[in-house]
Amino acid sequence: MVAAGLYLARRVPYVITPQARLQAYAFWELVIFLLNGLIFALIGLQLRSIIERLSESEYQVASLVLYAGLISLTVILVRFVWVFSTAYFPRWESRSLRWPDPSPSPRAATIIAWTGMRGVISLAAALALPLSTESGAPFPERDLILFLTFCVILATLVVQGLSLPVLIRALRLEDDGSGEREETKGRIRVAEAALTRLEELAKEDWVREDTAERVRGIYNYRRSRFSARFGSDEDGIEERSVAYQRLLRELLRAQRKTLIELRNEGVIGDEVMHRIEHDLDLEESRLEA
Repeated sequence: MVAAGLYLARRVPYVITPQARLQAYAFWELVIFLLNGLIFALIGLQLRSIIERLSESEYQVASLVLYAGLISLTVILVRFVWVFSTAYFPRWESRSLRWPDPSPSPRAATIIAWTGMRGVISLAAALALPLSTESGAPFPERDLILFLTFCVILATLVVQGLSLPVLIRALRLEDDGSGEREETKGRIRVAEAALTRLEELAKEDWVREDTAERVRGIYNYRRSRFSARFGSDEDGIEERSVAYQRLLRELLRAQRKTLIELRNEGVIGDEVMHRIEHDLDLEESRLEA
């Protein structure tokens, strides 16, 4: 259900309105957060009874700790084997893969392998085990599976998660800017698409010439600003953009202050204030676009 909701919100952008899509993002993120918390709460409530039942069986505490350590180590090592084999072996086999997508550096592959923390999916899979078999007998070693799953999650989240910043600094890895370059290319292309469509619509009777010119200037400026990130910014367009965004943020801050004063004076109600505040928030979020 959650996956379907996120798929619709992200992959079918024209099915719902932009405002509804913004609300859908927030809704499904909240649902995911609550479900994650619920699953961890369930395993936390069961953990004490699971440990008690395991202590009453043939398992000793030392054996349980040993099993947990060995399985956690195995999971981490398997992750390393999988990441390095899939990162390099297909490129050795296929030249077509090696040409457009070069192999990652060993340091980058190490970070990818180390970030294989386990979480809610592992818990959900363990909790999905039935309590009994078809014959009515208890499911074999279900408590042990749940305990080891919890230990693996704890070990990977605590050990790998807390040591990740140290490992990144030790390997001297830095952001290569590929994500920002990809986003910039996308913003340039959509701005060019808007300009192309604007030239088509400028011939229509309902499009005023002054309006078309104003919109054309906005998108030309936007395209120039993002194009400057790929080369030298001789015109100082990025500096002007930062000053422009600062000016608009100051104006938005003044609008929010006046909006709260109007609410406090009883000129407008809470519902109207929230609607206007929402529009101001959206306007500020578009400053980076």
